[in-house]
Amino acid sequence: MKKKILKNIDWGIFICCIILSVIGMVALFSATYDSEDTSLQRQIIWFVVCIPIVFIIIFIDYEAIAKISPILYGIVLILLIGVLFTDSVNGATSWFNFGVFSFQPAEFAKIAVILFLALVLCKIQEKDKNEINRPTKLLISLAVVAVPVLLIIKQPDYGTAAAFLVATVMILFTAGINKKYIIGTILLVVIAVPLLYFFVLPDHAKERIEVFLNPESDPRGSGYNLTQSKLAIGAGQLTGMGLLKGNQTQLGFLYPKTTDFIFSVIGEEMGFIVAGSVIIIYVILITKAIYVAKTAKDDLGTFIAIGIAGIFLFHMVENIGMTMGLLPITGVPLPFVSYGGSSLLTNFILIALLLNISGRRQKAIFIE
Repeated sequence: MKKKILKNIDWGIFICCIILSVIGMVALFSATYDSEDTSLQRQIIWFVVCIPIVFIIIFIDYEAIAKISPILYGIVLILLIGVLFTDSVNGATSWFNFGVFSFQPAEFAKIAVILFLALVLCKIQEKDKNEINRPTKLLISLAVVAVPVLLIIKQPDYGTAAAFLVATVMILFTAGINKKYIIGTILLVVIAVPLLYFFVLPDHAKERIEVFLNPESDPRGSGYNLTQSKLAIGAGQLTGMGLLKGNQTQLGFLYPKTTDFIFSVIGEEMGFIVAGSVIIIYVILITKAIYVAKTAKDDLGTFIAIGIAGIFLFHMVENIGMTMGLLPITGVPLPFVSYGGSSLLTNFILIALLLNISGRRQKAIFIE
């Protein structure tokens, strides 16, 4: 049984993640070289911890994991409420800190919410696929996502909240949501965006949007990080300035260079070839995730896989886009590449679920 599952798994997904992790650790080595920053050592430890967890999750049927998702969802909500009462770090209450160990509940919420939403949708569509288009059933599905998203916005962490929304849209679209709801949502967004901007968004969020639109207006203040990021990526040219030789990276102009702007480090020191390769690897990873969703043996697997694809798609586009000045800065990490234990563990668990689903795509493996 286990051999058949391992044989059916699309190992290309796992290889993509390993390559991205290695590139990330090389970038971390350069970014933290000759300093007391222990980010690289911690990232290596988390990486080593993640690998066996991936293989443990692969052998637990994803249907069994989804069945306990209501419990996981409840725990996550408690953690998201609890973290609001912690000390603020850089203007946000997003972390539980226990000395040398810290974790971000919003990261683990991605796993619980995707699993629970997929389970809820399967229950709703158990008898009739069109049940999702009944307003009450649709509202129930949206409420599953809305509660944690509102708690995450309260922290505030708009980037992570947006990742949930992208994943939800992809899941609902795959579930067969009626076009009238899609058109209605688009109109609602068009109306809501200006209202949110003027009456809801805090000043620091507005400032980030204004910097995105015109970073040169305050190059030494609010536009500083974006300006330095664009300079770093541009300076790398085709082959890069070389490890430990990037001006913006080594002289401390990039900040935070181990998390939000790790792609800028790659662009400056490794050049367009490696930076472009990173983007290609992400495209391959996301494409494979969508293919897993398309070929899953049941709707549950399809919804989980497409939700995971949505999470990675948003993080990749947003992080790389913001470092190039194409999107507003939100503090969203680059999966597998940016430093962060919570992020790395969450991403590998999501990948483990993808591998789990891909390994069970052929129903024949259950005939024993």
